[in-house]
Amino acid sequence: MNTDLSPDYYRDASVESAISDSRASIDYIRSIDPLGAIVQPIITPRFAPSCTTACLTALGQLAKDTDAHIQTHVSENKGEIELVAHMFPESKSYTDVYDSTGLLTAKTILAHAVHLTPDEVQLVKARGAKISHCPASNTALTSGCAPIRDFLNEGITVGLGTDVSGGFSPSILEEVRQAIWVSRFVAMNTSDAAKLSTEEALYLATRGGAAVVGLEKKVGGFEVGMEFDAQMIRLGAVQDGGDKEGVFGEGPVDVFGFETGDEKVQKWVYAGDDRNTVAVWVRGRLVHTTKRFLEN
Repeated sequence: MNTDLSPDYYRDASVESAISDSRASIDYIRSIDPLGAIVQPIITPRFAPSCTTACLTALGQLAKDTDAHIQTHVSENKGEIELVAHMFPESKSYTDVYDSTGLLTAKTILAHAVHLTPDEVQLVKARGAKISHCPASNTALTSGCAPIRDFLNEGITVGLGTDVSGGFSPSILEEVRQAIWVSRFVAMNTSDAAKLSTEEALYLATRGGAAVVGLEKKVGGFEVGMEFDAQMIRLGAVQDGGDKEGVFGEGPVDVFGFETGDEKVQKWVYAGDDRNTVAVWVRGRLVHTTKRFLEN
């Protein structure tokens, strides 16, 4: 809504039209998928500086009326935080802007959260809001390094996001790697306790992401009763005698045969890509295969 910060094509004609269009979109999505089995609507203020207080408040009421999820940015970089303080002087903090307008709820997803103050962390926790960690974007834009260990220690739900306009890849596997690196950047200035393990980063990509969008009972794991969302990963085997056909035969990760299961997972996390994915299932339906999968 703010004419100084949003390009023409990103502006609403008025608060009323923004709410009307958003409600119409929510109604349409729910008309084609009443149970939200495949797609659910989400209210998306671009970020506080692009909206007026009146618009944010109206969106907060719409979220309450429709019980819809909310996604927006918070505390991505220091210049942005200063801008929010200037534009919303009546608010105690960037996070408080959303809280005071009804947009900080248990269904709110906050992207970035790089520079939250201790008070803001407690406010996010109190409201049950979730955090989408976008490490590649934060590094690419030199926004900073989100202290994910601190959030996890506070019991805040965290998942991984790409923010691909700011980052460089739509791959969640890439975000797993970047989350590990960013946690080590944090550790350089704090302590080794800040580091995320490979297992923890994978958790953020799977169960963490599911919990952020309220689907922790449906996806993210393989318990009985959960939807079967899965991918089959194949690693190549280096053949004896230096056979060139055995090198990188199944993507950019090869194994020698002596690796443990954990070591194979770590090789894939640190060096794998889509070439190692030979099959993908969504809700039990095989939606992607490669020639190698069909041949075997």
